[in-house]
Amino acid sequence: MNNDEKGDSLRGIDSPSTGVEPEVKSASVKKPQSFFAERPLAAIEMAPRILRYRSRRDFLVFGGGALAALAGGGFLLPQDTLGRIGVHRNLGSPGKEWFLNRALRIDDDVAEALYSVNRRVPTYTKSQITPLKNNYNGATPDPGYISGWKLTLDGLASGLSLSLDIQNLLTRFSMQEQITRLVCVEGWSAIAWWAGLRFDDLLRVYPPVSQAKWVRVESSVNLDASGNPDPYFMSIDLATAHHPQTLLATHFNGQPLTVDHGAPLRLLVPMKLGLKNVKAITKITYVAEELEDYWADRGYSCYDGI
Repeated sequence: MNNDEKGDSLRGIDSPSTGVEPEVKSASVKKPQSFFAERPLAAIEMAPRILRYRSRRDFLVFGGGALAALAGGGFLLPQDTLGRIGVHRNLGSPGKEWFLNRALRIDDDVAEALYSVNRRVPTYTKSQITPLKNNYNGATPDPGYISGWKLTLDGLASGLSLSLDIQNLLTRFSMQEQITRLVCVEGWSAIAWWAGLRFDDLLRVYPPVSQAKWVRVESSVNLDASGNPDPYFMSIDLATAHHPQTLLATHFNGQPLTVDHGAPLRLLVPMKLGLKNVKAITKITYVAEELEDYWADRGYSCYDGI
């Protein structure tokens, strides 16, 4: 806490030789001001003519900005609402959708700049690990699918479609560990210890077609809340797949993944929200254009950076 500044007055002392009181001088001693302390505003002198000009200009700028805000807000209102206030012109749904999508993309651009190939999310120690709840999109699948599980790779430069089992992945690739935070769009987060192969290593061994810019990740074993089949799918950009912290995780807290956490293989992309971290992956496809996304179809952003 900063203390208020106080000036100390230094007064003169009677002279013993003359008996004449010397002139009293006052000196103000100020304590150093904190860097964060509030500074007094400097006085600015301005000719009345200039002041009137600037006041008029500021008023016009403010008024123009207010009108633009009102127009923009009206542009985004539903057509039936506009009709009730007397605006009957159709302002165009495609235009509204484009505007709103661009507004959503601002956060995505910031996240993309923060977590590039050379910039990583924070990592933690084992003492900082916190519980991670089972947050399946719908009902947790029965573990019976695991014995016949395969990972299909499509969109490869070879032109082939490959099918790999979990042993192929565990023996072909070196395992990497990391302790990172998983952030859910619902507002909670957890620090967890993961291990698996780097997605980048998979891309190097099984390279995609040259024009590929997106990776579509699917889980055919996903269920809805009623336990019915509800295939889950989403896309990440190829740069995110190459990120050194993007894993195809096989282990959680030092043990093979359980069904709750996406056995036998799940995507771990800690620079994205949890909804991008697909559990029980069954297919990966490389494509040139971004495809439909499970949650983007329901109004969420496509990039979904934290």
